[in-house]
Amino acid sequence: MPDSLTRSFANPPAALLERRFDLPGEDATLAFGGRFATAILQARGLNNSHISSAPTERFPGLQVQLIGDLGAGKTTLVRATLRSLGHAGRVRSPTYTLVEPYSLPTETGALELYHFDLYRFADPAEWADAGFREYFDAGAICLVEWPQRAGGLLGVPDLEFTLEQEGEGRVLIARAFSKTGKSCLESC
Repeated sequence: MPDSLTRSFANPPAALLERRFDLPGEDATLAFGGRFATAILQARGLNNSHISSAPTERFPGLQVQLIGDLGAGKTTLVRATLRSLGHAGRVRSPTYTLVEPYSLPTETGALELYHFDLYRFADPAEWADAGFREYFDAGAICLVEWPQRAGGLLGVPDLEFTLEQEGEGRVLIARAFSKTGKSCLESC
């Protein structure tokens, strides 16, 4: 299996939910990004509302691993999600910076989102050396392109999005591995 389509974690647990999305063109990818953004906000609100069994429960954050070859549409999906969350500025691919941070205003306070691209990592130790763990422990949304380059150091994600080219379009296989991830995926 090509490096780009290999999971970043060994011995994956069974997915709580798996769905396939056909994305025949860029418009379909942009539409999915919009639905995903809405799902993120719903999941975040659910954890901060009166519906929660513990009203003070903090949003646990969300780790989304984006897997696919170069040109599969990973950054396009991130860009669509950010636009739908209200980001109006430029969305850069973090290929050289490794991470691009975004603070997005929402009704329940700022939503911190970090877009990672680990393509340039040659060894998983580089992830640990970069000091990125704190981003994942902060209740933020972490969208990670090329997560397999960190080896198993990222652990099991909330969501795994695998994008593959199919004809002129793409296929997105989405797997949820946490309750929060499942909630998001059910809303997409």
